[in-house]
Amino acid sequence: MPLAPRVAVVIPCRNDAQYLEACLAALAAQTHPADRVIVVDNASTDASADVARRFGAVVVSEPAVGIWPAAARGYDEALEGADIIARLDADSRPHPDWVARLVRAFVSDPTLGVLTGGAEFYGGSPLQNYLGERWYIGGGHYWIRKWLGIPLVFGSNFAMRTRVWQRVRDQVDRGNAKIHDDLDLTIRLRSSDGVRYDPQLRMPVSARPVQTLGGLSRRVFKVASTFAASWPEGAAWRRAALEGEQRGRVDAAGEWGSEGEEWTPEYGS
Repeated sequence: MPLAPRVAVVIPCRNDAQYLEACLAALAAQTHPADRVIVVDNASTDASADVARRFGAVVVSEPAVGIWPAAARGYDEALEGADIIARLDADSRPHPDWVARLVRAFVSDPTLGVLTGGAEFYGGSPLQNYLGERWYIGGGHYWIRKWLGIPLVFGSNFAMRTRVWQRVRDQVDRGNAKIHDDLDLTIRLRSSDGVRYDPQLRMPVSARPVQTLGGLSRRVFKVASTFAASWPEGAAWRRAALEGEQRGRVDAAGEWGSEGEEWTPEYGS
C-alpha cells in the first residue's frame, strides 16, 4: 500500500490552449503535486496537446466531441495507477493547496468516496461573477441536493476514489455529448458512495458560462435534458427505492461485500 493515495488529475480540453497553460502552471505549483496529470485532447485544432506535453502531462485523444466522452476517457485512463481521480476543466486555476486538501480529506475519512467544492468566477463583471458563484453554481448545489439527497458534483472541482468510477462507469451516459456530465455522474451516485460538499474547497473558473444570456440558458436547459436522458434514475421515488434496497442488502449481510469495501491505505506518521 502507498503511504499516501496516488492522485491523477483529469482535464478534458478542446481548443483551450491559453486557458490550459494557466491551469497546468497552477498544477505545477501545487504544494502536494499530483502523481499524474492527464489531458484529454478532444479533437482540438489548436495547440492544446502541445501545451499539455510541454508541462509533462499525459495526453490521450478522444475523437468523439463532447465533455462526457472526453471526461470518461480520462477517468478510464486514470484507473491505472491511481487511488483518487481528480477533475478540473481547462479554465480552472487551482489554488496551490488544492491537491493537498483533497489528499487530507480522503486520508482522514476512509468512507469518503467523492469530494466536491464551489467556484470562484474570474474574468467577468462583479455582477456576473457573483451570479455565477451564488446563483448558477450555488443554486445548483442547493436544488440538486434537495432533489437527489446528495451534493451536486461540480465538474470543474471534484475528486473521487477509483472504486466509485469503477462502479458507475458503465451506468453513466458517457457517450452523450448533449448533457451535463457532472450532473449525470451525480444522478448515478448513492449516499453509500460517501459524497461530500466542502464549501472551503473553492476553484477559480472562467466566467464564460455566465457572460451571455444565451450561454447561460443553454446550460440551464441541459439540466432538464440530463434528467430526461437518465430517467427514471434521477427520480426521487426511484432513488429512494434503490437506497432502501441497498440498505436492506447491507443489513442482511451484516457487512459490506467486496463491492462495498473501503480502500484504507497504510499511512505513515
